[in-house]
Amino acid sequence: MPTRCCLMFIALLWLHAAHAAEAERRVHVGYYEFPPYSYTDEQGLPSGSGLELATRLLEEAGYQADFRSYPGARLYSGLLDGSIALWLGASGKPELAEHTLESQHLLGDISLNLYFRPDTPIPRIPQDLQDRGVILINGYSYWQGVNQWLRDPARNITLHRTSNHASALEMLQRRRGDYLLDYQAPIDQAKRTLDIGELPFVELQRLSLRLIYSRHAPGAERLREDLDRVYQQLQDAGEDLWLY
Repeated sequence: MPTRCCLMFIALLWLHAAHAAEAERRVHVGYYEFPPYSYTDEQGLPSGSGLELATRLLEEAGYQADFRSYPGARLYSGLLDGSIALWLGASGKPELAEHTLESQHLLGDISLNLYFRPDTPIPRIPQDLQDRGVILINGYSYWQGVNQWLRDPARNITLHRTSNHASALEMLQRRRGDYLLDYQAPIDQAKRTLDIGELPFVELQRLSLRLIYSRHAPGAERLREDLDRVYQQLQDAGEDLWLY
């Protein structure tokens, strides 16, 4: 009887260790709706070129990805407290700097643009936004300089918010705002969906895309080292990993 109890105890210990090891190799990846890099498809599944790249790097390094979509503020909060281990996003955000690590490799870049209708003169930024309406996407964050002129009471800018890029384009076309502030990649995809031609714009900022790791998630430094190593190996093998 004591031998049987001992064997059962050892088995329980082994199962506990196996479950702990499996949990350690699962990585909670947060994303927000930013097509074509990261979005939830019609079947409710995570999709996009950025999430595909993250999945491949994690699998090659022996990890499993656990994806979940978040509003922007909730995603940042998860990176700050470690409940979200990994995000593919814009590097150099001041509010995340002390709480995150960034990948060695640059994965791509994105442009933040101010769009306007063809019958609108090219605006001088920010002075021509005085007393105008600017369309924004709910849940998106912008850099400090952009936020400052958006919120400057002296400029009297009216902010019109909507939930997605397609509705933002439709609002601009229907003159429910004078300008649209948005990122180029999701707007290009929305234009194709809506069969809209080219729109004039002014580029405000170009941002680098990297893998962003929460310093407060267990094993963050090792995870970064593993994924940097896998990325370098694939690049050395001649693969084009750049996110377009």
